[in-house]
Amino acid sequence: MEKILKNRQKGGEIYKPEIYDLSKKDEAKKFEKLLKNGVIDHVSDDYVEQLREYFGVMNPSEVYKPTFAEKFSEYIASIQVKQTLQSHGVWVFYPWLSTAVHVLEPSAFQQVRTARNMNLINKEEQDKFYNSTIGIAGLSVGNSVALAIALQGGGKHVKLADQDTLALTNTNRVRAGIQNLGLLKVVVTARQIYEMNPYAHVEIFPEGITEKNIGKFFEGLDLIIDELDNLAVKFLLREHAKKNKIALLMAADNGDNAVVDIERYDLRPEMKFFHGRMGKVTYEGLKSLDKFGIGKMITKHIGAENVTERMKGSLLEMGKTIVSWPQLGGAALLNGSAVAYCARKVLNSEPLEGNRSLLSLDEKLIPNYNSKREVLKRKKSAEQFKKIFGL
Repeated sequence: MEKILKNRQKGGEIYKPEIYDLSKKDEAKKFEKLLKNGVIDHVSDDYVEQLREYFGVMNPSEVYKPTFAEKFSEYIASIQVKQTLQSHGVWVFYPWLSTAVHVLEPSAFQQVRTARNMNLINKEEQDKFYNSTIGIAGLSVGNSVALAIALQGGGKHVKLADQDTLALTNTNRVRAGIQNLGLLKVVVTARQIYEMNPYAHVEIFPEGITEKNIGKFFEGLDLIIDELDNLAVKFLLREHAKKNKIALLMAADNGDNAVVDIERYDLRPEMKFFHGRMGKVTYEGLKSLDKFGIGKMITKHIGAENVTERMKGSLLEMGKTIVSWPQLGGAALLNGSAVAYCARKVLNSEPLEGNRSLLSLDEKLIPNYNSKREVLKRKKSAEQFKKIFGL
């Protein structure tokens, strides 16, 4: 039993799907072999429905006419004159799922997948967003960021960096099932991206960001997203963002809320790192911080006045009643949506806040949040917290 279980755990490093064009004899033979050998356990083929959607997207004025079904049948027939529907488009094999999926070719696939984005995102914006190269360092909140970007049809080229594996305590905020426990976060996230878009190009850095590989990580990037916990490496990211004149986005959760920082080194390479909120910092100084020092510095960056009451109480309990600072899944999703929005704006050169934005569900949904009494109460609490926390 033990030997069987160990053997079945293999394959945790696979994250890229295989694509087969059955109109090509050699690829058709390879695909047939996978089927015969039982490597493919499940097949998903709603290809006719995909063609129906594609025909509608290409002919929107025909969709609500009574003749649509007839014209679509003619379209299908025109395809079948040349080849079988089975050999039209491509088949995507996901080894980690033992599943093959029949999908449209790249251009048609992207058009149908993003059809419902129109015109909230117009074609020119969608193309720029899709054809960009985005680097995401840190895949806790970064997982939500990556999936929000991919969900909206952005970032065909993605670089992912994180050295950690998915742990059970991560699953309260990383959108991944327990079948992924023990897998590298870069592998988990890459698989999720490919499951949404098999034509993506995902490059993984399973060793995380280091002084040795950071140059390679930045090659060809149009945007960098920082979701790391390591403050020293955050400093390195900013050094390279400044050097390469690339915008940097970062989001941090704060209870149920989000703190989004936008650092436009593409427009103002001379700007201070972290907007100067951490004061004068160095790589070596940040590198020497322990868990408590990191928590203190992050609090300083966010601002004690912005930290929620429960978060402040939790930070003071680290190492006493709790292991680390708390994080929530809802906040990770909120951050993911916010950063994906900012990424699209930056890549399309649209107007965007150049400093910080506080996205507070508490402010919008808790009654009397902005009353004089509550504002004064939070102000006193923040001052007291600064003293206790040594800020």
